[in-house]
Amino acid sequence: MNLIVSAIGQGLLWALLGLGLYLTFRILNFADMTVEGTFPMGAATAVVLITHGVSPLLASLAACGSGMLAGLVTGLLCTKGKIPSLLAGILTMTAAYSINLRIMGKSNISLLGQPTLFKHPVFQFLGQYFDAVTLGMVVIALVTIALIFFLNTDYGQSFIATGDNPKMAKSLGIKTDLIVIVGLVLSNGLVGLCGALVAQSNGYADINMGIGTIVIALASIIIGEVAFGELTLSQRLVAVTLGSIIYRLIIMAVLQLGFSPNDLNLISAFVLALCIMLPQLEKYVHLRKPLLAGGKKHD
Repeated sequence: MNLIVSAIGQGLLWALLGLGLYLTFRILNFADMTVEGTFPMGAATAVVLITHGVSPLLASLAACGSGMLAGLVTGLLCTKGKIPSLLAGILTMTAAYSINLRIMGKSNISLLGQPTLFKHPVFQFLGQYFDAVTLGMVVIALVTIALIFFLNTDYGQSFIATGDNPKMAKSLGIKTDLIVIVGLVLSNGLVGLCGALVAQSNGYADINMGIGTIVIALASIIIGEVAFGELTLSQRLVAVTLGSIIYRLIIMAVLQLGFSPNDLNLISAFVLALCIMLPQLEKYVHLRKPLLAGGKKHD
């Protein structure tokens, strides 16, 4: 039971990563690799500030701000520097590695004996791992409601239009470059906040903790879409969180079968590939059924 509660708690915390990438990957149609540098940047910022006596809440907000700055850099490189989106994200991600080392001063920092959001007195009355579930639910609910409200405003509709058809949006007077920059700032701000919460939950920050995060985020998005089918935009945001929880439960189940934690990135890539291929597999099965029943396939 504790393992399931732990998986749900981790799924809720990591859902922020999925929501952040959803803004760029699905809505803006922007392949943003910045997240692999932004996630550890948020963790590093929060952990260093906490160890220097800053309150965990302010440290988490600062982590969100550091992520926003990284997103701003990627946005400027892409829109003003005219660097392709994928390359712009890779450049920022690469630079972020050195910046994270500067922030931390070493490859990892422990939070042993330090205050965190999960050590707040209000969580002391809850069972094991329920602190992550409770805090995760509160944060995800606030972020999801804020995103739904934002996307239903006039500016939010411009945001969606820019992702659907940038040329048409620009012809309607929408400042698409500014929209892209704002989208990247918001997205990476959520990713930085996710890094801060995960670091506080795990009790440490590590320079390499961003490796594979984009696969985890994509898995949350794809699993949510495959599991729940056709949804409205608001429902899709909720599906990302549910997809993140399902992903964590799958990983927990696989590890319980005896796989090594060292294979986690391999397992994540396999799960993501399988989810992406599911629609094609379903089509193949549907095509095979008439043939097995004795039908003939015509060219």
